[in-house]
Amino acid sequence: MTADGKQPEYVGYLYAHFKRESADGEQIYFALSDGNDPLHFDDLNGGTPVLHSTLGECGVRDPHIVRSPQGDRFYLVATDLRLYANRDWDRHQRRGSRSIMVWESADLVNWGEGRLVEVAPPEAGNTWAPEALWDPEQDAYLVHWSSTLYDNAGHEGESYNRIMYATTRDFREFSEPRVWIDRGWHTIDTTVIDHEGVYYRFLKDERSRSGDVPFGKSVFCETSTSLTAAEWKPVAEGIGLDTIIQGEGPLVYKSNTEDKWYLWIDEFTSDRRYVPFETTDLAGGEWIPAKEHRLPEDPCHGVVLPVTAEEYERLKDAWRPRTR
Repeated sequence: MTADGKQPEYVGYLYAHFKRESADGEQIYFALSDGNDPLHFDDLNGGTPVLHSTLGECGVRDPHIVRSPQGDRFYLVATDLRLYANRDWDRHQRRGSRSIMVWESADLVNWGEGRLVEVAPPEAGNTWAPEALWDPEQDAYLVHWSSTLYDNAGHEGESYNRIMYATTRDFREFSEPRVWIDRGWHTIDTTVIDHEGVYYRFLKDERSRSGDVPFGKSVFCETSTSLTAAEWKPVAEGIGLDTIIQGEGPLVYKSNTEDKWYLWIDEFTSDRRYVPFETTDLAGGEWIPAKEHRLPEDPCHGVVLPVTAEEYERLKDAWRPRTR
């Protein structure tokens, strides 16, 4: 909302993301849409990072930006993780960072110094794919992420990723973390969008696919009218599997100009990475592949944020788009 309580007029989209493991890959990259076209994006800043992390693991993945309810502030949260120097997945899930990286800005261009904030409990082995959204019921931001939880100080034995959450009003002080989603098996990469009083929650079933688990390594969706509800209603499983082999890192956003929604799913073992899908019926759970799109080079897990004309021009002026 704007200061006078009106919905702002959006004229384009900002895509914030990281890139695959390389010397500068796991940092924050921006891309800007071609006007109000929701599926054609160009790299900003010459395809180089706009933000670097020099704290914690010295790498950031899975960035997400939330706009304040008043519309005058933005918070960017990201995973504190760098695989380029260390691909030991067991280490990262047992003894990885319990913190998230946080930047904040009033204009989407000037982000100041990032800070590392510990949000996960001592029993957590990792803190992956944080996202934030405003929860009017709690008058606070709900920040969620995935953590593998262990029942011993050494984080030994078998465990699995749950989705955790904490609340905050300033992204400095956080409530005690709580388990948000526990299926009894690995779930990661949660993202949420609301529409007409209903929240649609997308997340990845991280289990290996088998006869007993036909939708493993793919995205499913569920709904609720309250973010902290104990039960969510299933909508769809195995989203996109007619088009992709497996998927993760869902991001979802609404068109600025019509009642249409876009869901990008990362086909993480392929060279094309993000594959966009679209629907005009969120509740129906049927997503069809978007026919025409142009994404930045090596697009990875991130967020697409609608922007106003002033914000669009400011981003373009600060980091000139690189067209392809």
